[in-house]
Amino acid sequence: MYIDTLSEFADDVAIGAGTGRRLLGNVYPLGANTIDPGHGSSPFIVIQASEDFASAGAATVEIELVSDDAAAIATDGSATVHFSTGARDHSQIVKGDYLAVFKLPQGNYEPFLGVIANVGTAALTGGKINAFMTLHEPSWRAYPDGQK
Repeated sequence: MYIDTLSEFADDVAIGAGTGRRLLGNVYPLGANTIDPGHGSSPFIVIQASEDFASAGAATVEIELVSDDAAAIATDGSATVHFSTGARDHSQIVKGDYLAVFKLPQGNYEPFLGVIANVGTAALTGGKINAFMTLHEPSWRAYPDGQK
């Protein structure tokens, strides 16, 4: 599959230690095209674990696709959420797992698109992801339940 590095949010990016919300990797500038961010197509968003997630406690992890009006996407919950994986137990996320594979949702977007991780309950001590957009339908058979 072809992955354009300009459409890549995260390439083996660490979720980071501690709890709370944090922006992961790169931000994709939509510019003035906030009504149709796919430019007439429906790109897929792929989010995959590139390292086992670890915690000394019972950490949960939620990954969100968000847009905001500034390249420094807000992590205080004010960014517009377009998709969320929901909170998942860290111990159930291992290297190679697809946390989400979905078509870019229709809707109004703000000028910058990014990926936020929300870690709850306990701090993570490990975990990395890959996240990217692609125009080619992924051929993997490991879709999370209810997604595609």
